Amino acid sequence: MESSSSSNSCFSVGSSSPGAAVLLYSKELKKWDEFEDMLEERRHVSDLKFALKCYTPLVYKGITPCKPSDIKSSVLSSEEVHYVIKQLSKDSEQSEAALREEASEILDEMSHNLRLGAIRFFAFALSKIFKQIFSKVCVNEEGIQKLQRAIQEHPVVLLPSHRSYMDFLLLSFILYNYDLPVPVIAAGMDFLGMKMVGGLLRMSGAFFMRRTFGGNKLYWAVFSEYVKTMLRNGYAPVEFFLEGTRSRSAKTLTPKFGLLNIVMEPFFKREVFDTYLVPISISYDKILEETLYVYELLGVPKPKESTTGLLKARRILSENFGNIHVYVGDPVSLRSLAAGRMSRSPYNLVPRYIPQKQSEDMHAFVAEVAHRMQLMQIQNLTLSPWALVVAVLLQNQPSMHFNALVEKASWLRDLARAFGGLVTWPDSEPAEDVVQASILLHANVVSLVKDRVVLRVDSEDSDVVDGLVLQHVTLLMCSTYRNQLLNVFVRPSLVALALQMTPGCRKEDIYGCFQFLRDVFSDEFIFLPGNAVKDFEEGCYLLCKSETIQVTPRDIVVTEKGNTVLEFLIGLFKPFVECYQIICKYLLKEQEECFTDKQYMARVRAFTSQLLDQGASQCYDVLSSDVQKNALAALVRLGMVEKKKVNNDNIFNVNEPATTKLEEMLGGKTPIGKPATAKL
Repeated sequence: MESSSSSNSCFSVGSSSPGAAVLLYSKELKKWDEFEDMLEERRHVSDLKFALKCYTPLVYKGITPCKPSDIKSSVLSSEEVHYVIKQLSKDSEQSEAALREEASEILDEMSHNLRLGAIRFFAFALSKIFKQIFSKVCVNEEGIQKLQRAIQEHPVVLLPSHRSYMDFLLLSFILYNYDLPVPVIAAGMDFLGMKMVGGLLRMSGAFFMRRTFGGNKLYWAVFSEYVKTMLRNGYAPVEFFLEGTRSRSAKTLTPKFGLLNIVMEPFFKREVFDTYLVPISISYDKILEETLYVYELLGVPKPKESTTGLLKARRILSENFGNIHVYVGDPVSLRSLAAGRMSRSPYNLVPRYIPQKQSEDMHAFVAEVAHRMQLMQIQNLTLSPWALVVAVLLQNQPSMHFNALVEKASWLRDLARAFGGLVTWPDSEPAEDVVQASILLHANVVSLVKDRVVLRVDSEDSDVVDGLVLQHVTLLMCSTYRNQLLNVFVRPSLVALALQMTPGCRKEDIYGCFQFLRDVFSDEFIFLPGNAVKDFEEGCYLLCKSETIQVTPRDIVVTEKGNTVLEFLIGLFKPFVECYQIICKYLLKEQEECFTDKQYMARVRAFTSQLLDQGASQCYDVLSSDVQKNALAALVRLGMVEKKKVNNDNIFNVNEPATTKLEEMLGGKTPIGKPATAKL
């Protein structure tokens, strides 16, 4: 059992500490409840006995008992699917019978075939695998108890963070362990190509969806009705990933709204009284796919999922991946979220089965809910000691004395806790032992040589693995673990950057710069739409709490001891500023007037690699395809790059004056104007 807590201190308006700060923001830091290592019992009980245990989970009180085949029949006979088939038949040459046959084939392709035997098989196999490769799988049991109650009251939607393929297997394993109904899980079609494995996943609750529907109205109607039928019947909790895909960079990806729209619809159409949304945070000490992710970020195509590839991955069974922490968040009532915000009356104006175009208000509400769920996920992600150690190392390349690293990592641990982060640092152990254990766990990228901790980046340029420079692989892998810190540090760090970039100490000017940075990087980090002022106040509050700054009604002043904190925070986020500057420089040098996505990715990678090879930049983060894509999306959103569709291709055109101005603002050459409305 382990626990970690943050003080329940509260800093409010007009508080005299620290430094007579005047803030409109007050935050109650959360007291973390205890985690239980669920593998502890598994190590003392037969895996076969565990797999064959009496499994009678408590289910939704309004459940309609049915088999997977009953759900398929219900979907095919639904008014919604009938209506779409009639409309498509009128608009095309196809008969209703042919369209019904196509709908049936779509259902056969996508639907799960949940079987208890498959669940027991996975319980047995995963118990053996987890005990082999993980030290602990820690779960907050209070969250499990709340989930158990929620499942009996209303339909439940599970929304886990997504860092690994292990996520959905792990969650089903945990729910089986605690005698909760295993969920039905939205999975990509990629898995269907895996012989035997696809069938096993289908029998363990996976239902399969195409990555894009391509305007296929029949597919959308069948898919959405299938998900809604499972939800309405209370058949099982529905699970999907808001991010849509695994995050390769360990940062939370911006949410996708399609499935969230679908699961919210039964409530708004008064088909269910309420729906519970449950954010779940899964944190890994060491990610199984860490090397694969870095290769993908460096431009190596993602390998196709296959049974052969899975068998080749057996070598991981001889490795140690440390601990996993799973935090099941409080169930959030959709009814409560919608109260006073969204009326259900527009859905009463037309028959339920007729598809309606989503209103702007509903779209904004769905986007807000998605971002709130992700912020709750982020709040409950844990920080391993390695995330702290590697963040310090990256600011002190290529090596650091072991004692200095222990001291700085301990300092960062305390700062992260002060900022509200859940740091899984065992306080009962000496700090030296904790840091050394982290180094051993990640011996593939770091080593201890004669009292110095050395990142494996001292290789010659000629050291190439699979066509990639080894140094780049090591540094990007380290960056993905450092990125785990960004969730906790993003707001105070953006305030720190704004303080550095703003001449003078006027609060209004610093807020203007903060708002500019928040806007530029809103494709990199999760911010609640329209919440800039509160984000600024939270950043200021946390910096006040750590005695880094003092805030007066007019100014923000750095304290004597505040420079150490600000220097670290700026170092943590400066790579993103430099990345966007470099990408702006590339776009300004782009010879072609127009270019496609593929051309951009290839050319920006060549440009950045050349800069690094020449020693003109040390910003290795810019090699990440994740940053390159996010930067282009931000530049399109901000109007620096024009995007249009031509023959199903995205074509981009650079607005040179606007891009030049952005590059100069990021570099501090051009002052950032005041915000139009700053309610400070």
